[in-house]
Amino acid sequence: MKKFAALLLALVVSNPALARDEFKVAWSIYAGWMPWGFMADEGIIDKWADKYDIKIEIVQINDYIESINQYTFGDFDACVMTNMDALTIPAASGVDSTALIVGSFSNGNDGIVLKGADSLDAIKGQNINMVELSVSHYLLARGLETVGMTERDVRVVNTSDADLVAVASNPSVTAVATWNPLLNEILSLPDTYSVFDSSMIPGEIIDLLVANTETIEAYPAFAKALTGAWYETMSMMVDGAATADTARTAMATAAGTDLEGYNAQLAVTEMFYNPADAIAFMSGPSSLETMQRVAEFSFEHALLGDGAPSAEFIGIETPAGVYGDPNNIKLRFNPTFTQMAVDGEL
Repeated sequence: MKKFAALLLALVVSNPALARDEFKVAWSIYAGWMPWGFMADEGIIDKWADKYDIKIEIVQINDYIESINQYTFGDFDACVMTNMDALTIPAASGVDSTALIVGSFSNGNDGIVLKGADSLDAIKGQNINMVELSVSHYLLARGLETVGMTERDVRVVNTSDADLVAVASNPSVTAVATWNPLLNEILSLPDTYSVFDSSMIPGEIIDLLVANTETIEAYPAFAKALTGAWYETMSMMVDGAATADTARTAMATAAGTDLEGYNAQLAVTEMFYNPADAIAFMSGPSSLETMQRVAEFSFEHALLGDGAPSAEFIGIETPAGVYGDPNNIKLRFNPTFTQMAVDGEL
């Protein structure tokens, strides 16, 4: 079967009549991913797609987890997601996926909120509403470690990100874990306190654009266009750019906030505006260590697929090395196209 699939792929690539020229990307609202909507609205993605004689459709999906599921099912060629979700959803489902763009990491954009208490210690015995088995769950586990507790000390209530703000408004809900812009909305409610956030585990919740590995290998023009459009947009919104306020205001409006609110979110997001910084981050040993920690959490929560015998079941490839099974690599941090951005070769 694998030989047939490889033969078919070779046939498609070698025969222009069969080759694809249309691709789809899914994104959802989050501070570090707002540039995808902006580049679609402003025609930046169209410009880069035209350069490579292809078409790229960027589609907003309101439910974050659903967007990843649709990517995993093959409805999209690429999708925004975190490092943990990339491992536990597409990679764990057998979809070989590449972190094409490492855009940022959460540096306070994800957090745990309590009502009526300003210390995480007070969470013991409480229900906590969040997207179960997401990065919010990982953040909870890491936070509980710092106060000598485990998940057995709380009760997780699975809640869709689309419903979290409304749920948090209920007086009976006393603990929530989520990400921005939802986090700031919840913190605006009376008597709420941020008791643990991702700035306390910097570099562990990574914001990615993940693409199907076979697709970008067969159609590198798709990867080049995405990377080129991303870094053009980064140059427009970086601090000090003449276009920064205009670009950020457009992103803020799309996120349901204003420039001040969006800048507050960016202040707790470590954006890699410069592609060289993204390469340095993904190439360092800390990224490999983080993925090991994430894999171990995921295995403990049975997120690595049926029958996974250990946290090393799925191979994770980074420039610093491989964690897990080198014969079962399903998640790759590939700096090739980011390096092309550095070298001006896109």
